[in-house]
Amino acid sequence: MIWSQRMNLAIDYIESNLDSALSTEDVAKVACCSKYHFHRMFFANFKVTCAEYIRRRKLTMAAVELLNTNESIVDIAFKYGYESPNAFTRAFRNMHGINPSKARLGGTSLSSYKRVFFSKDKKVGVSMNYKIIEIPEFNIIGKSKSFEFEDFVKDGPKFWKEYIGSEDYKKLYQLNNGRPCSITNSSLLSAYFPKENGKRDEFTDVLGVEATSEDSLSGFEVYTVPSSTYAEFNCTYKTSMKTNRYIYGEWFSSTGYERDGNKPDIVAYFPIPFRPMNEMCIRWWIPVIRKQ
Repeated sequence: MIWSQRMNLAIDYIESNLDSALSTEDVAKVACCSKYHFHRMFFANFKVTCAEYIRRRKLTMAAVELLNTNESIVDIAFKYGYESPNAFTRAFRNMHGINPSKARLGGTSLSSYKRVFFSKDKKVGVSMNYKIIEIPEFNIIGKSKSFEFEDFVKDGPKFWKEYIGSEDYKKLYQLNNGRPCSITNSSLLSAYFPKENGKRDEFTDVLGVEATSEDSLSGFEVYTVPSSTYAEFNCTYKTSMKTNRYIYGEWFSSTGYERDGNKPDIVAYFPIPFRPMNEMCIRWWIPVIRKQ
């Protein structure tokens, strides 16, 4: 089954179950992939997280029912997964700009979030070179923080920007003093380890350096990156997020590869002396397997 079919089956499942509890994990199972991979594919293609899409579609349909049925506001709130009328009212007002009781009176403007559709004829906007490589197991020592994907989109960059200005980061940097390391050839790395053992789309984000067997530093953690086949993409810091959206939004759906389970995505940083940060070279490693 091709990716367009799998994604549209998942979207059909969402639309058929808006009045039920929906998790990214359940929707990802319909698409036959991990929730980590599915959530990133969804966000890359539709510029909204799966969880946010579900919320907007539920509130769109709730507004339709307010205008066209006699069901109480409380019953509609419970139907679309809100545990209290107050929670429903806050969410409804955030999207539609008015309270449910006022919307029921009619004559007011309401928001409508349309159903998305994954087109098999979607044209790739850019062409990007990649290569498939084998990377042996290695360790990363550094600072980690767990994020849900939706929270990371909003708060992750700010958190790490503040961390880079801290004394802890200076200690981490001193482990290799900015020198490239043997396996990654980079002086600084980010690794994104999926967590597939819960209902939430959560992952551990690690900022660190490639560790040798002698490296140890109080207050830091060591993570093992298992040996794997990786797809390698090169870009700049300025275009790194665009590149990631391309990988998950178009590259996977147009090649014979799928993401390899719980193995981490790796970002390697290559600063250029006396050049702006936006021009810094970035390399993405995405763990892949051949589609069965």
